[in-house]
Amino acid sequence: MRVLTSSVRRILFALCAATLPTAYAQAPAVAPYAVTGAAIVAPLGGLTGDALRGRAIVVDRQVGMCLLCHPGPFPEERFQGNLAPDLASIGRRLDAGQLRLRIVDSRRVNPETTMPAYHRIDGRMRVAPAWSGRPLLTAQQVEDVVALLATLRD
Repeated sequence: MRVLTSSVRRILFALCAATLPTAYAQAPAVAPYAVTGAAIVAPLGGLTGDALRGRAIVVDRQVGMCLLCHPGPFPEERFQGNLAPDLASIGRRLDAGQLRLRIVDSRRVNPETTMPAYHRIDGRMRVAPAWSGRPLLTAQQVEDVVALLATLRD
């Protein structure tokens, strides 16, 4: 895996913040969760995820932006990233709770990660006004992405 300079990290975060549509800025506050070891075992808000909606979030370059850094088993999607781990077979390597923690706040697993915390609002720096006090993904969107990633087992 490549090590990113702080300049590249700032550019990636700025790009992510600049491309998020205003409609998603209306996301509700962060759902409460408990970290157990390296996982968030219980689904956020007791919600059930939908893998089809999760796939739409993962491949959408305006919402999840996952393919900006990650490659994955999405052959129709061009220009997939190579900076982060491949999402193919991620569901075999990590369980739903481990996936959920990495999406909610990946710095709990790796403090040096460049992956943004998708469902955390504290500790963020240089946040666009529309995103102040709001997570990047709602609890439902997090659960949808977890549902998709858990199915990627090949």
